[in-house]
Amino acid sequence: MATTDQPLAPLEGEASPGDTAPRRHLGAWLEMLLSSLVGLTASLVLSIDAIRLAENPNADLSCNISATISCGTVGTSWQASLLGFPNAFLGLMFEAVVIAFAVAGLAQVRFPRWYMLGVQGLYVIALVFAYWLFFQAYFVIGAMCPWCLAITFTTLLVFTSMTRINILQGNFGDGVKRRLEPLLRYYVDVYSSIIIIAIIAAMVIVRYG
Repeated sequence: MATTDQPLAPLEGEASPGDTAPRRHLGAWLEMLLSSLVGLTASLVLSIDAIRLAENPNADLSCNISATISCGTVGTSWQASLLGFPNAFLGLMFEAVVIAFAVAGLAQVRFPRWYMLGVQGLYVIALVFAYWLFFQAYFVIGAMCPWCLAITFTTLLVFTSMTRINILQGNFGDGVKRRLEPLLRYYVDVYSSIIIIAIIAAMVIVRYG
């Protein structure tokens, strides 16, 4: 009987030996978990600072490094309480939910498509809000809060990981998956996040030293 050394083709739904999608999928959930943990820490510190500022607007906060690198200056602005209470309280709620969501994802819980798209939509709003706050601090308030900057970065990372998961799971549709999944193999999403973070860091350094 003739034999062949050709490898067997993978079954439908089975990852091929060179397939990076399962690894990228797991990495996205892990990135989401770590980013949201950092975001929760920053939100907790900002929430405590918001309470201190409510008691004493002139309170000396640990991140009040200078006149322009100052959580106090940003925290006493109207932008810091856009909905009538400190924005950091929103972070405490949402970051805790994202942590639970990421842990479930790492445990290979498969959420319905409508749920995943709903979470994606919420994080679009969160990303717009975070970067609106950054531009307000940078161009209007004229001061930068280090903990706020951390949330700006982590919100981007969670949004990127959420988008990667939805692409790999085909939640945006098979057509979108076919077009974008090859880009994920070249880590375009990762490089895009790095470039955006580098640009923001450069903006802060140029203006505030």
